[in-house]
Amino acid sequence: MEEYLSLSETAELLGKSKETLRRWDREGKLSAVREPMSNYRVYRKSEIQTLFDEFLQVDIKDENPNYVEPDNEYKVLELFAGAGGLALGMEKSGLKCVALNEIDKYACQTLRENRPNWNVLEGDVKDFDFTEYRNKVDLVTGGFPCQAFSYAGKRLGFADARGTLFYEFARVVKEVNPPICIGENVRGLLRHDKGKTLEGMISVLDEIGYNVIPVQVLKAIYYNVPQKRERLILVGIRKDIDIEYNYPLPNHRIYNLEDALKKGDLYDCNVPKSKGAKYPEIKRKVLDLVPPKGYWRDLPLDIQKEFMGKSFYLGGGKTGMARRIGWDEPCLTLTCSPAQKQTERCHPDETRPFTVREYARIQTFPDDWEFAGAITQQYKQIGNAVPVNLGKEVGYSVIKFLNEYYSLSKPR
Repeated sequence: MEEYLSLSETAELLGKSKETLRRWDREGKLSAVREPMSNYRVYRKSEIQTLFDEFLQVDIKDENPNYVEPDNEYKVLELFAGAGGLALGMEKSGLKCVALNEIDKYACQTLRENRPNWNVLEGDVKDFDFTEYRNKVDLVTGGFPCQAFSYAGKRLGFADARGTLFYEFARVVKEVNPPICIGENVRGLLRHDKGKTLEGMISVLDEIGYNVIPVQVLKAIYYNVPQKRERLILVGIRKDIDIEYNYPLPNHRIYNLEDALKKGDLYDCNVPKSKGAKYPEIKRKVLDLVPPKGYWRDLPLDIQKEFMGKSFYLGGGKTGMARRIGWDEPCLTLTCSPAQKQTERCHPDETRPFTVREYARIQTFPDDWEFAGAITQQYKQIGNAVPVNLGKEVGYSVIKFLNEYYSLSKPR
């Protein structure tokens, strides 16, 4: 019997937007069909799977297109540091973290236990003054939360952003005056408040003396991360600098879940044993029936209706529900809780969520990076992190920029 995928499900599997798929349909590149029972426009699952497999088998061109060595010791100040995913990635690229601010006590404990030499500033960013780092830091980074602004006028100014955590990010950039600053956030920032929030951020950085280059959403699977995670990157260059910043080039090697959890090119041993969450018995019995790479639509119809409840009759793919990951695909984006119904991430062979160490590997943390706090706190820290390998590739792009900047800035 022919199986079909909805527009949402197809977009999720291929990592493309719905608008891209509609355009492909108009162009005849990937045609939708009418599903016999509902008459909805859908896609044949067999065709989509073939296309997805082609995406995963792109020729490997350059194993490490972004690698570069720093010409000097470049220093980073990080805000909203979390469990250290971005900071560790930056360190691996060759940058030096001089200070990290984080409000969560368990994340701070994680940072201190793994890097005793890091200067961890625990507490609310509002309570810290960073003027001691003025003109002594090359990069300020921060994964500030996405918050709406109050619009006092047509053009949002620095003062209008007060009260938001982005204001604090901008304040620190203004105090420190680095050549470059990088903010990172979820893809949803593009659409937040119909794009006004992002516009406001760009105008605030403009007011304090930074040009923002066109914003990009980086897909982690193209940066040595076995996970379909996306991060929006906001790069500001100080206005006195006339040097182009280039985002890191995508790597054509796509890593999958097997690469993450088993010995291979990504890790030199199988994933260590560790604690993990468990499913309630009722849920486990349902997930036992789901095959690798399957989800709730692969269940018998009566169980679908019982498991999904009212959601069964609503539109949308709901592809995260009762979802079991396959060994030969990258993992879907990890969340802060490994057993949420809307964003299921079930182990391929065993009916259970991923363990803490499996979570960490999917985020490309090294096995010796320990997480503090109760197991729920550990999952939260890992789920919120920037993947380490993505941080490293962004770090290389910053080093390339700084190398050029300082080579041109030397007295002649």
